Amino acid sequence: MDLRTCLMGKACWVLLLRRVGPFIVFCTVLLVMWQSSSLLADFDSARFVKSSRSDTVANKRKSKPHIVFILADDYGWNDIGYHGSFIKTPNLDRLASEGVKLENYYVQPICSPSREQLMTGRYQIHYGLQHSVITHDRPHGLPLDEVTLPQKLKEIGYSTHLVGKWHLGFFRQEYLPLRRGFDTFYGFLTGGEDYWSHRRPNVYSTDASEYHGLDLRDQDEPVLDQNGTYSTHLFQRKAIDIIAHHDRNKPMFLYLSFQAVHAPLQAPEGYIEKYKSVQNILIRKYAAMVTAMDEAVGNVTDALKGSGLWDNTVLIFSTDNGARRSAGSNWPLRGWKNTLWEGGIRGVCFVTSNLLERKGTKSDALIHISDWFPTLIHLAQGSTHDSKPLDGFDVWNSISTGAKSTREEILLNIDPLKCKIGFTCASGGGNFNTLTYAAIRSRDWKLLTGFQDQGGWKHRKTSGNHFEKPTDSPNKHLWLFNIRNDPQERTDLSEKYPDVVQDLLMKLKTYNRTAVPPFWPPRDPRANPVLHGDVFGPWL
Repeated sequence: MDLRTCLMGKACWVLLLRRVGPFIVFCTVLLVMWQSSSLLADFDSARFVKSSRSDTVANKRKSKPHIVFILADDYGWNDIGYHGSFIKTPNLDRLASEGVKLENYYVQPICSPSREQLMTGRYQIHYGLQHSVITHDRPHGLPLDEVTLPQKLKEIGYSTHLVGKWHLGFFRQEYLPLRRGFDTFYGFLTGGEDYWSHRRPNVYSTDASEYHGLDLRDQDEPVLDQNGTYSTHLFQRKAIDIIAHHDRNKPMFLYLSFQAVHAPLQAPEGYIEKYKSVQNILIRKYAAMVTAMDEAVGNVTDALKGSGLWDNTVLIFSTDNGARRSAGSNWPLRGWKNTLWEGGIRGVCFVTSNLLERKGTKSDALIHISDWFPTLIHLAQGSTHDSKPLDGFDVWNSISTGAKSTREEILLNIDPLKCKIGFTCASGGGNFNTLTYAAIRSRDWKLLTGFQDQGGWKHRKTSGNHFEKPTDSPNKHLWLFNIRNDPQERTDLSEKYPDVVQDLLMKLKTYNRTAVPPFWPPRDPRANPVLHGDVFGPWL
């Protein structure tokens, strides 16, 4: 039978299939097996890539991160480039754009309270420091039974370093930074001083123009050879030195607490020259101070990268309070330093780290400076179970992933000592006394009571500052604002929403029940540095 006949015949097809059928089946099975192995290989490859990425993050989390907390002093909301400032802050802007900008972040209106709450995670009403700052001539300080952030981090293996401003008390040796959890301290103890000489005016001097008392220490010893070194550069240099000599077998906590941009307005001439087109000399100097600080932050960051620490570092930049009335800008916010208006307490802050799951974002989560205590301890794989009751929350998940914040309200302060002459502001057993100086933020609402500085809105121009005054009565002592809708605090809603007012007054009353009395001892002439070798330091 020839091939053509065979192909046309049914019997031939049957015979052909019998002979070649097993071979076809065999080839088909091989083909299916090859395709399956290829798919499995692709799946395993994808799973491997995903697993590798997860393992990288997991490995970073297994190793405790280095923590660098940079705190600026009196730095205003509108003094950073990404908030629209004319001041040049390229390093801060870049770091913020690579991390998470915290746009609903609160601090305290003055220096010491912000630092107290950073160090303890607790409101100042709970340890009696709700009135003013810790001064250099009164025997008070952060109570010794308050456990500090560096103490907790040191317990779990961190090396701890403070460079710059302390301002949490020094009248006895026990209150100095080296006794409060820091392995090293290079900086100053009081609230402010000359940037070049590192001396401050002695309030006991009859000549206010004279500077009496050196305030610069390396560990416990006065530093005598840095007269003429600008403090921003000095503290930058010391921070870089700590980074360079860090023991790589330990995680590091570096608290870089700049003097900048606190008064007095002083900057090297080269930075001032950058703003020669600015007509107002005070604004020119202030801008120069900001740019010097920005450059220092960039240099410290470069040191972290050059040392190989950056990949496992969490860097936080924060202000301690808003800008002063005379310098800096909180526009468009109302008020300034030492007020409970948004300009005094809404702070510039951002977080930058490879440990962030979402980068290049803005966070609207409600966050307070007291939250850093539990957040950083938990991030460092420590525990707060043995701490006193905390007012701070662990907000890392909100910052890193954008999750809803666990915080819904902030007690901004209750200060019964800040009272208008002729009035009684202490609260009794009844309702909360609305003459008491206080403020609270609860979700979108903010309530202020007492005789507040009326604040205002400062428009900063290169030719000078221009103030817009509020129309409130000088005897007004109750305000309610919807901060989300009215962040400038222009429209008082207290009469429109009396139920909200009563609810927030009840919250203030509840907080006040947990408060301890303010501790405000009289000035002590024994603090005079003339009696202690011309150096500020412990006197009791």
